[in-house]
Amino acid sequence: MEPVIPDLRDVSRADAYAQLLDMQRLLLDDSTDAIAGMATLSALLHHAFGHLWTGFYRVVTPGALLRVGPYQGSLGCQEILFGRGVCGTAAAEQRTVVVPDVHAFPGHIACDARSKSEIVVPVFDATGALMAVLDIDSPVHDAFGDADVDGLERLVAWFARTT
Repeated sequence: MEPVIPDLRDVSRADAYAQLLDMQRLLLDDSTDAIAGMATLSALLHHAFGHLWTGFYRVVTPGALLRVGPYQGSLGCQEILFGRGVCGTAAAEQRTVVVPDVHAFPGHIACDARSKSEIVVPVFDATGALMAVLDIDSPVHDAFGDADVDGLERLVAWFARTT
């Protein structure tokens, strides 16, 4: 039986990510399947923090196109061009992008009008190539900070070790 995902909304972000890293190790230590990793990580993050949308956009055309992958939440956009919106910017620049107010981000793509803030983290495979981005949307302004950047980057490092 799989463990229950704890509600970590009232836990410090550093402690919350430490717990999620432990759960990720427990659930994925023997796996090298990127899709299973994306699905598992999406569920862990989405339910632990109660985000609006949590999931991955996979690189299907390097340097050009992202396509929706495993996620939790409302419907996601099917495809996003590199350089377009927060996901496309993070993919093109291969860096984490934190947006406190999505309505102030030039070219923001509104897949869900309830989204107020967003964080997008690049995901690299074992060769160092960009394979996806992790996208998290919140219905709250300024929901993401340095602890989220650190915690999420540590969680997605699993892909570089195992894929």
